[in-house]
Amino acid sequence: MLFVFPGQGSQKIGMGKDVYEAFQSARDVFHEVDDAISFGLSDLIFNGSEEELKKTENVQPALLAFSMAMVRVLQREFGVDVADKSTFLAGHSLGEYTALCADRVVSLSDTAEILKARGAAMAEAYPTGGTMAAIIGLDVDALEKIVSGCASENEIVQIANDNSAEQIVISGNINAVKKAADGALSAGAKKAIFLEVSGPFHSRLMENAVGKISEILSKTRFDQPLKPIISNVTARAETGDFRELLSRQITERVRWRESILFAESQSVSRCVEIGPSRTLLGLTKRISPTMELISVNSIESLESFAKICDAK
Repeated sequence: MLFVFPGQGSQKIGMGKDVYEAFQSARDVFHEVDDAISFGLSDLIFNGSEEELKKTENVQPALLAFSMAMVRVLQREFGVDVADKSTFLAGHSLGEYTALCADRVVSLSDTAEILKARGAAMAEAYPTGGTMAAIIGLDVDALEKIVSGCASENEIVQIANDNSAEQIVISGNINAVKKAADGALSAGAKKAIFLEVSGPFHSRLMENAVGKISEILSKTRFDQPLKPIISNVTARAETGDFRELLSRQITERVRWRESILFAESQSVSRCVEIGPSRTLLGLTKRISPTMELISVNSIESLESFAKICDAK
């Protein structure tokens, strides 16, 4: 079984409020994150505005809080240990930090602190002049050639997220991304959708954030994982060198398509997304149509998943 955790874009106001109100174990997670970052994040998640929540420095620890509340409730209330039940864990971008936390590699409070700082560092790294665009309906090899032809010494564009055969995100300077998007459409892409983001994430324009994040990671305790983590940057099962891999993740592509194909090659047949939406399951369905997909994002789904685990 593969447990996956989402990145930015899957958040919504009110996420996790039902489990927060129902279980002390969930409340403990939200409060621990609040305390770790010295900010009333829970109130923002439940009662704030979408505009404030989607800020990079807020949404990163917010998604951690949601997913880890679900993980903790599964463990404490239903007797289902995510790490124990998994073959691998993986996360999309910031979700990889959640995977490490769920795998008990990094503590919840440390992970929250890292993600708050990571979000701020990413927002500050390249505040203007960068963008991202989702290219729909063009394969990665064809897009790679187009991107290479549009990049120059002064204008960066690169593949940021290889999400599926049908969806690839490019990132970089505005003019270079526009040029690459036009080239992709001319080459047969169905759509080029410019994303509402606060920076050109997973590109070399994020290099100013690497030093800050590496410094924080160097001071953080990393324990041995209980189960391997499929890394964003290698798309392979990893059991160490997480500081280096997470630092590289800032400027390198998220290899999600390859990660799912790797899990499939290791005979994984069930993918469980612990997040407020079904974003990663939608991508996984396109990559591996035969894989069983399960979403854990509410009390009802927690109960349903626990029954599945009991039945095994």
